[in-house]
Amino acid sequence: MSWTLTADAIGDLARGAAVLGTGGGGDPYIGSLLARQALAEHGPVTVVGLDEVPDDALVLTVAMMGAPTVMVEKLPSLDEVVAPVHALGTYLGRPVTHVACAEIGGVNSTIPVAAAAALGLPLLDADGMGRAFPELQMVLPTLYGVTASPLAFSDEKGNVGVLQTVDNHWTERIARVACVEMGCSVMISGFPMSGAVARDALVGGSLSHSLAIGSGIAEARLAKTDPVAATVERLAGREFFSGKVVDVERATTTGFARGRARIEAAGDVAALELSFQNEHLIAQSGDVTFATTPDLIIVLDAESGEPITTEGLRYGQRVRVVAAPSDPRWHTAEALAMVGPAYFGYDLPSHRFDGTPERQLVEAGA
Repeated sequence: MSWTLTADAIGDLARGAAVLGTGGGGDPYIGSLLARQALAEHGPVTVVGLDEVPDDALVLTVAMMGAPTVMVEKLPSLDEVVAPVHALGTYLGRPVTHVACAEIGGVNSTIPVAAAAALGLPLLDADGMGRAFPELQMVLPTLYGVTASPLAFSDEKGNVGVLQTVDNHWTERIARVACVEMGCSVMISGFPMSGAVARDALVGGSLSHSLAIGSGIAEARLAKTDPVAATVERLAGREFFSGKVVDVERATTTGFARGRARIEAAGDVAALELSFQNEHLIAQSGDVTFATTPDLIIVLDAESGEPITTEGLRYGQRVRVVAAPSDPRWHTAEALAMVGPAYFGYDLPSHRFDGTPERQLVEAGA
């Protein structure tokens, strides 16, 4: 069923999407500013469910590509956001009918809102991952044979290009080089697909889910209940560590924010180490692996329950770390070859989240 997205809901949407973004997907505040600007100038956006999309629709994803740490200082404009959609529509020779999120994380949940508002197009209540991943090809449509190209991209200088490649890995490789040359942050539009294909290949209901998560955190704070517990319940996840951030190593390389964060609990409990590439990929404490990609590893402020992105991690923050299951399609052999620990260079098996208590919660003071 379709519904209307207004500026009043952007805060909850961005907050919930940042939870699902597992630390990545870009700064939700930046995306919120863009979305609110577009909604103020062009009016509300109609959000439609996958079951309402005509078979012959032309759906394009819209997103930011690059290092989230860069986008905090290199703010995009609405012109930059819509330029790739215009370019791709011209290249394809067909009118674009719907906009979709490539991922439901941080800025990439709200940039499509800005694009849909500015273009006057409906936005799908869906995305390509159910979370965020760092590379272009890491979307469920890849598993369904949907090609990322033709892919259009634009920067703040007015450069616009359309890329045609042989497969999605080559799209990632070539577009990433262009992204680095264009300042490590660009707007992109791609993965053209019909409505029929979108129904199979996308994760349905992800915008609604994000709104529910975000509003749940806000409501828990108002009710003076635990917002982290509310999020864990809604995600069907598990909190497994609580403590203070004592060290963050982070660098922007080859268009990604890569690094590690160390979180210590009180007493003799082993510290938790998070490894990330835009998004959190591995959570380990000593020789215990709590969670791995493709499942969700989420860092929340210990008191407010606000999600903390990888670029937002700072020494001294009191945080609680949560694991939650990913879309089950990410645990097929083909998907794990694309997004599992081994792909990112970790000699670890994928630890599929199943909700069992075998990896116990480690708390400050435990």
